[in-house]
Amino acid sequence: MKNPHILVLSVSAGAGHVRAAQALVATAERDYPHANITHLDVMDFVPSSFRKVYADSYIKLVDKAPLLWAYLYQNTDKQESSSLLTKIRRNIERLNTRDLKKEIKKIAPDAIICTHFLPAELASRRIEKGEAMPPVWVQVTDFDVHGLWVHPHIQGYFVASDEVAARLQARGIAAEHIKVSGIPIMPQFSIPLNPTLCANEIGINPNKLTLIMMSGGLGVGNIANMAQALLQLPNDFQMIALAGKNEKMLHDLQQLSAQYPGRLFAMGFTKTIERLMAVSDLAITKPGGLTSSECLAMHLPMIAVSPIPGQEERNADYLLESGAALKAVDIPALCYKVQKLTQNPVLLNMMRERMSKIAKPTAANMVLSHVLGTLEA
Repeated sequence: MKNPHILVLSVSAGAGHVRAAQALVATAERDYPHANITHLDVMDFVPSSFRKVYADSYIKLVDKAPLLWAYLYQNTDKQESSSLLTKIRRNIERLNTRDLKKEIKKIAPDAIICTHFLPAELASRRIEKGEAMPPVWVQVTDFDVHGLWVHPHIQGYFVASDEVAARLQARGIAAEHIKVSGIPIMPQFSIPLNPTLCANEIGINPNKLTLIMMSGGLGVGNIANMAQALLQLPNDFQMIALAGKNEKMLHDLQQLSAQYPGRLFAMGFTKTIERLMAVSDLAITKPGGLTSSECLAMHLPMIAVSPIPGQEERNADYLLESGAALKAVDIPALCYKVQKLTQNPVLLNMMRERMSKIAKPTAANMVLSHVLGTLEA
């Protein structure tokens, strides 16, 4: 196939699914110029009422009612496809995604890669009904696999680890349809950076131990309280605190930084997170699939905080078992573990070495190479 066209479908319910799709697009544009690639956010093709319930409610739920989300995560993992609740949900989704169906037909791609389970399920049902569809691939974006990702008629799955692959096989997916690729991250995370140069660009001391606190692209959670507690420790370090797109959080951090000039650097959403990671010695972050994969690629040791019940807790488990992270259950535990790590460079180096063994910075390239290879065979 001379100029294959790949369609990448994401859903902006949380930032990770979109970031994985963007990573595939950026990698294709850099490494596969002969291929056409289009990225669509499913939420751009649904009524605003559906978008508010599906995407916006997810953000509010995991932030304000995590225990309810934990219940829903467990309950939907084993839900039978024939159950009344599943049938109702599928009918609602079908009625609200007609415009997406038309757009896919207009684009007429040669292959589809889904970085969220919703378009994967929609595509699976279309194939089941005998409608014309290109091969559909699914990229799981956590170090976990939930039942909502698993559907019949899918060409193949890309997953983060061997364990996820084994668990997917246990759900009935043949081993030959599973590839352990890692989770796609932007190409710049595989390019070596000069930490001193990056520090000078940011305006921080390149010779001081640096912590970076991240709340995720949407700024879920409140890191201002954690930052304030850490800044009262006797340890000599500086801290970068990222508020994402949360304006209130950024304002709180800026007020705090005025009390600690030269120690706390408050920032909002950034498109050059890799440069901030390059100057950092330790990351304090929610263990999202994309953020975790980025830290692994940069060999940046992590302390996992406030994981979302379900997928992020599973991500944290994987990182802890791999020796790539510690976990803090509350602010006193965070302060203790920051002190422990900042006073023990040997332990930090051991964590970096363990991260190098499980990092997959070229996951996007592996995914695209495999999909394009099947089209060109």
